[in-house]
Amino acid sequence: MYKLEEPIYFYILAIIPAMIVVFLLVLWWKKRTQRKFSNPDLLKKLAPNSSTFKSALKLMMLSLGIAFLVISLVNPKMGSKLKTVKREGVDVVFALDVSRSMLAEDIAPNRLEKSKQIISKIIDKLGSDRVGIIIYAGNSYPLLPITTDHAAANMFLQNANPDLVSSQGTAINEALELAKTYYNNDDQTNRFLIIISDGEDHQEETKQVAQNLSNDGVKIYTIGIGTERGGPIPLRLNDAMIGYKKDRKGETVITKRNTAVLKEIADIANGRYIDGNVTENPVKSISEIIANAEKSEFETKQFADYKDQFQWFLGIGILFILFDIFLFEKKTKWLRKVDLFNEETTKK
Repeated sequence: MYKLEEPIYFYILAIIPAMIVVFLLVLWWKKRTQRKFSNPDLLKKLAPNSSTFKSALKLMMLSLGIAFLVISLVNPKMGSKLKTVKREGVDVVFALDVSRSMLAEDIAPNRLEKSKQIISKIIDKLGSDRVGIIIYAGNSYPLLPITTDHAAANMFLQNANPDLVSSQGTAINEALELAKTYYNNDDQTNRFLIIISDGEDHQEETKQVAQNLSNDGVKIYTIGIGTERGGPIPLRLNDAMIGYKKDRKGETVITKRNTAVLKEIADIANGRYIDGNVTENPVKSISEIIANAEKSEFETKQFADYKDQFQWFLGIGILFILFDIFLFEKKTKWLRKVDLFNEETTKK
């Protein structure tokens, strides 16, 4: 496991492409100016040791040197061993609907992206609580097992999309069944399940599964995304819009938010339904609920004794800088002996 101490220094790497652009512009200006005052053959005789290759090589050495020096400033650290630590918190599992209807754009930028924004902001406000993510459509899949690594949760969340689920639909009941496996009965922590969906295409057995979860001590909160007016489901090919989903009669399908089923699930499981069309509403509500919940102690493993690795990158960076300093732009003897284009043979 590694971590970066000062990632802000990565912005210095912008110097490298700027140097390359300046080098190419100067090279173009030199060639253009030289052609005005002499022909190529005469120029070779006047400056036989001139080498564009050596100039480019020096630039490459300098660029590599700067890159490694920047990495040394960032200071990557490697975790050398795992240790067990005790924390206090609750278990929060997010069940994210990734069905095609979540691509509707009646909520900007679309329902799915709005849902991701909400989950990400809630995760950012969590303390030492554990978090897990489930995605579902016609089937449900574990996107991230329950963990204290909130950075990993946000990273996995960004990859959630309809293509990760093999069949379409909105099988909330399957997501509820999968959620049961996320909670560790030995820890006896407070348990929350946050369902984010437009509520379409629900199944009747969902209520019973929600009741079973409630009996196990899981509080279910639902967040509805989308409008009652609804909107069409866009179809894309390689990120290009190619039309909207149509039914068998050739008419454009309009998907609408179904708040009734989401409210029923929340009521059965001692939770609450929250309108998610304004991001701050569910973020504030869920954050307050979790913050005020009774925290339980649990054990978790994390990397400890992170060791600095900057010295390796610093040494390599200095080495490349030295190569650049002692590398001359004129041709060396060994380079002059290399007759790649048979120029010397042609002259004879």
